[in-house]
Amino acid sequence: MKTKLAILFSLALLAPAFAQDAAPKGDAANGKVLFTRDGCYQCHGTQGAGASTGPALTQKPTPLPWVAFQAEVRNPVDAMPVYTPKVVSDQELADIYAYTLTFPGPVARSATKGILDR
Repeated sequence: MKTKLAILFSLALLAPAFAQDAAPKGDAANGKVLFTRDGCYQCHGTQGAGASTGPALTQKPTPLPWVAFQAEVRNPVDAMPVYTPKVVSDQELADIYAYTLTFPGPVARSATKGILDR
């Protein structure tokens, strides 16, 4: 019983930190328009499956958390261009994030075996 109580207490203390990670409300339909307008598809593919220059954004069942997504777009650690709030507003970024959450999951290895192993 003490262990369960300690776990619940710990979760209660951590809850505010998790709440801060919640993405702002975004419009996925507008995010799709912005994903195309801003050229995201050129590196990440039209459905976020990745391309020769950008990684896949299809990370189901666990998508990239909002804070990590925002940090990567605003201050990328790789070859991705920087998208400051002057280029993509916070609301537009939330819309793009909402759109990425609609991407289908990655293709299962068994579904591609015959095609990729030739």
